Amino acid sequence: MLNYEKSGHIATITIDNPPVNVFTPTMHKQMFEILQEFNADRDIYCGILTGAGDRAFSAGDDIKSKRPDRTREEIVDRHLNPSRSFDTQEYPGWEHEVMTMPRYKPIVGAANGYCFGQGFIYFNLLSDIRYAATNAVFGMPEIAYGMGGAGAALSLGKMIPHVAAMELLLLGEKIDAEKAQRLFLVNDVVEPDKLMDTAWAAAERIASHPPMGVRVEMESYQRGFDMSRSDSMAMAGHMYRLARSVQPTQPPLAEQGAAE
Repeated sequence: MLNYEKSGHIATITIDNPPVNVFTPTMHKQMFEILQEFNADRDIYCGILTGAGDRAFSAGDDIKSKRPDRTREEIVDRHLNPSRSFDTQEYPGWEHEVMTMPRYKPIVGAANGYCFGQGFIYFNLLSDIRYAATNAVFGMPEIAYGMGGAGAALSLGKMIPHVAAMELLLLGEKIDAEKAQRLFLVNDVVEPDKLMDTAWAAAERIASHPPMGVRVEMESYQRGFDMSRSDSMAMAGHMYRLARSVQPTQPPLAEQGAAE
């Protein structure tokens, strides 16, 4: 299951399915519903995504989840009309809705232990600043079973250099936290007992900023990827002026006091 907790302006999503926090189809639906609530809650300014325990962030999808027997025709029909069968216990399912959901509110990722497959995809897709414990291990082992396509689902080549993405996707080997940092998959590596404190410090810093400014920064950054330079500059200018027209020009009171 997933645990969703709020404290002040920060919400924590914890993947909790021992022993290695694998995802079931039901948990993907739960993730979708949690993210909907997280995005809509005006009192929540930032999130933290982590895994329960110290053994795994998430080892990916539960390959032992029972799938219904389907004919080839039913499989093709389901692929072309997925919304007809989102209530069934199989893949693909709600994970598709999670991965395509717009999100303009920051999430800090905190990974410990195994971070594989769908867990690796969620860690990278659903977080914006990422920390790893020294015991974290990352990988996309599905290629060894003929299961490809994760690179496109994650747009991994937009996150890290091409050769680094190919190393993860085609070799299917596991990398430790230090190498993940060198590949710019995570911002920093910390001791396991410092992981959540580090994530909380980052989330609190983000939550201390005016939420409208953070919202504009997130959306303009994301949309700018698919725009020409001139269009990106125009969009950023429009969003900036829109936000500034309804926000005070002075910095937060805490910064004013520090400056004095």
